[in-house]
Amino acid sequence: MSSSMLIDKNSPYCPGCGHQSITLGLAKALELLNYDPLDVIVASDIGCCGLIDPMLACHTIHGLHGRACALAAGISIAIDNPKKKVIAIQGDGGATIGIAHLLEAARRNFNLTLIVNNNQIYGMTGGQFSGLSNETFQNDHGLVDAARPFDIVEIAHKAGANYSSRIIAKGDIAEKLKAALSTKGFSLIEILEVCPSYGIQKYSDIEQLGYLEKSFVNAFNPFTLQATSQKPFVTREHSSEAAQFKHKLEKNIKIILAGSAGEGIQSAAELFAKAAMYSGLHVTKKGDYPITVGTGFSVSELIFSPEEIYYTGINEPDIVLVISQNGFDYVKNRIGEKTSIVVDNAVRHDQTNIALSYDLKAIFGKKNAAICSIGLWILMNEPFPFAAFERAVKESKHGEKLSVVLDKTQTIFDELKLHA
Repeated sequence: MSSSMLIDKNSPYCPGCGHQSITLGLAKALELLNYDPLDVIVASDIGCCGLIDPMLACHTIHGLHGRACALAAGISIAIDNPKKKVIAIQGDGGATIGIAHLLEAARRNFNLTLIVNNNQIYGMTGGQFSGLSNETFQNDHGLVDAARPFDIVEIAHKAGANYSSRIIAKGDIAEKLKAALSTKGFSLIEILEVCPSYGIQKYSDIEQLGYLEKSFVNAFNPFTLQATSQKPFVTREHSSEAAQFKHKLEKNIKIILAGSAGEGIQSAAELFAKAAMYSGLHVTKKGDYPITVGTGFSVSELIFSPEEIYYTGINEPDIVLVISQNGFDYVKNRIGEKTSIVVDNAVRHDQTNIALSYDLKAIFGKKNAAICSIGLWILMNEPFPFAAFERAVKESKHGEKLSVVLDKTQTIFDELKLHA
């Protein structure tokens, strides 16, 4: 049983914006096709077209610029349900940025409809041209030898879309939208409109630019998800392994391993977590690092507990293992009075609760210092046997090389203990 696709609220668009008639036409078309709002998923793009989200009563997701079609494709593949309708909405700017996603969606014939709101411009950033901007429109704005625009409708058709069309946002467009929305496989509908803020100064009617409505049809098979061999679902079907070692923890401990990109922080934390699990402990692990590649901090948060863990956050850690200045600067405000710290000697700090300060990187190099810091902390505190960490390390990709690091770690600990 269908119900209204629109939420009763004020329009976010400028007065006279064609996006309003597109929104109303889309809602009406979906209602005419008897879709329930809960059976419709809309992936919207950056730009004025993305203002549609709060107006719709269906599921919505707002993506990065140009990525709405890719998001919709992923959703369509994942749900694989003919009773659901997946829609992507982009402006002409977003379609330009994400044209490769459009091509792939058409080529694979994913079950979704892409609506391109083409008002000739990037509206939110001041009216710049897009790859779909008409030559006449560009020339009227003073460009000489304006570049030919993409014909997004023909591109989609030739890439394999089962339905592609161009219409003009005049009057009731619901019936024209229905043709695209009811297509099995990939469909695209480009809707031409006038931007009242940046377009109307040059033309009051989109037809002045010489556009004609048109449509193309293919009869390719829609995408279907191929059956693959079933793998065990990690939390449901994987058989549990009896603990090989015995831990000594009576309550959970919260640990932060803090270093820099390229220092193997995440890999070392993974081995640390495995050692705890080999000892019968419940474990959570979360990585934290910026989007830069090869620079900046790299932090891993771990919780070890004899009981099940229901909250994975760490406000104030019990232990912090610091390998680099980047890492320390990132986590220093979370260090409490009772936090125990293992730190590389090269790190500048004002902490007094230092359990151990050592030349970790000077002796082991930046890629092995984290492994050494973990090993020393285990040997100093004995939450579980050092042998559990040795096992995790030996089973790793670089087990043979890292085992040498652990042997040296044991030697350093013995020397520290001797001189204590």
